[in-house]
Amino acid sequence: QVQLVEFGGGLVEAGGSLRLSCKAYGTLFSSNVMAWYRQRPGEQRELVASLTSGGDARYAPDVRDRFTIERESGTWVHLQMDNLRPEDTAVYVCNAAGYKGYAQIGNYWGKGTQVTVSS
Repeated sequence: QVQLVEFGGGLVEAGGSLRLSCKAYGTLFSSNVMAWYRQRPGEQRELVASLTSGGDARYAPDVRDRFTIERESGTWVHLQMDNLRPEDTAVYVCNAAGYKGYAQIGNYWGKGTQVTVSS
């Protein structure tokens, strides 16, 4: 079993930056996808960025040129968010999915961290 805990949320002015971090407690599957989702009030959960264990990164169109997802030491995943906009305001949630071949054998969610962009 894996537990995910997010760090780094907070309040920032438009145009500023935040770095979100997610720590995985427990052993992640060797084949996995780490991802950041966000959910605005009254809206569906949105995939912001994902990163496979093979190093393939994907981004939502609106954040593609502003956000960067990175792994560190197989324990942490980070989301560097630059040039933040008020519409980026949301609860950001860390996700980890493990795979054996194409079969998903694990799916874990953090509790989320609030990001608020003013102006």
